[in-house]
Amino acid sequence: MIRLNLTATPEWLDLATGLRLLVAPLTTALMVSARADPAIEDLPEEAGQEDLALAMAKSVARRAVLDWEGVGDDAGNIIPVSPEGIDALLEIWPVFEAFQTQYVARGLLLDQEKNVSAPLPTGSSARASGTAQPAKRLAKTAPQD
Repeated sequence: MIRLNLTATPEWLDLATGLRLLVAPLTTALMVSARADPAIEDLPEEAGQEDLALAMAKSVARRAVLDWEGVGDDAGNIIPVSPEGIDALLEIWPVFEAFQTQYVARGLLLDQEKNVSAPLPTGSSARASGTAQPAKRLAKTAPQD
């Protein structure tokens, strides 16, 4: 069953001790916009999956992060949310992993919550018949200790 959040209100994510992000709901519009980000489109063809994952996470975060707590500059001064700040924040491995797990992956899990039945076969296997011969007799029950 897919559980719908009809309130569509932002929520706080606790990514690390003292670090919280206020994020917008992960919507289709947000994901489509993130995929069309020039930073993703401009990745070289030889870029690996890791490069794509980081670019996509940054693109999603730049659109989703509305506010944050616990982010400061080198001197410890609190800084406002900015695209550059979000990119720098996601360069920190534990923060990137937490953001992926708590925000991005949660949206992708909906794909796994679809119908629990296996998809119907298509193509040449749609009308395939079984090739195994029926058993000649019933198998014996395993001995019980």
